[in-house]
Amino acid sequence: MDLKQYVTIVQDWPKPGIVFKDITTLMDNGAAYKYATDQIVEYARDKNIDLVVGPEARGFIIGCPVAYSLEVGFAPVRKEGKLPRETIKVEYGLEYGKDVLTIHKDAIKPGQRILITDDLLATGGTIEATIKLVEELGGIVAGIAFLIELTDLDGKDKLAGYDVLTLMSF
Repeated sequence: MDLKQYVTIVQDWPKPGIVFKDITTLMDNGAAYKYATDQIVEYARDKNIDLVVGPEARGFIIGCPVAYSLEVGFAPVRKEGKLPRETIKVEYGLEYGKDVLTIHKDAIKPGQRILITDDLLATGGTIEATIKLVEELGGIVAGIAFLIELTDLDGKDKLAGYDVLTLMSF
């Protein structure tokens, strides 16, 4: 299935000069969403995944059906102040400043094999921060899966040494 036909390109959003890749039109097509999910599940199946981890919010949209299909749990990575129990955090850079991501301190047990999921690999900052959280808790990043990679932003460079799947490249 050509998943690119289900991604809507939106010019100048959220600001002039940005060409936004809207995955909501992929998600609202049941066959395309299922196909994309199944592709990630197939990628993960032989990796002995114990847990899927995804950053908010689109990492949830990708990761939860994958975790369900693999019959493993899902752990959310959220912005600071959004998780109710004790967390660990990592600060990471954005093009306009810094942000903080957190995960529950008890979300990952040492040695668990983790699949990280998100919708889009751009500069790689969010996933790099997510990897740091997983590894700080003793998790092993067994794979990282995205629907889309923006190849001109070189985000994959930050993921050297990790097994990465992208279903589409723009």
